[in-house]
Amino acid sequence: MEQDQQFLEFVIKALVDHPEDVKIKRTVDEMGVLLMLAVHKDDMGKVIGRSGATAKAIRTVLRVVGMKNDARVNLKIEEPEGSERPSRDGGHPHDDNRDDGSYRKTEKLYSEPPKDRSLDDVIGDLKV
Repeated sequence: MEQDQQFLEFVIKALVDHPEDVKIKRTVDEMGVLLMLAVHKDDMGKVIGRSGATAKAIRTVLRVVGMKNDARVNLKIEEPEGSERPSRDGGHPHDDNRDDGSYRKTEKLYSEPPKDRSLDDVIGDLKV
């Protein structure tokens, strides 16, 4: 097991409640090293952190570990089975389809997603 993979395993297992479910797959190609991380679905929040801060910090330190070994290291966190996170289908990151069929955008509740609007309509709304 390479140093970057050992480091990632050590850090992640220290963060999560289900260390036995931590799986790391390491691949190397012309782009560098790719570490693919899979964790228990209940541990995703701990690994990603608020607004992705924990994942970003782990990626930063992994890049430093990689530089020490003359390699470019990237981390991909795999979506676990049974995840309740909204799909990444191009929607706005603050949009959320709810179980009751309603649609939430930030704190406002809508019965259906907002319609696409023209640039002129949006600019018209901005004028005071």
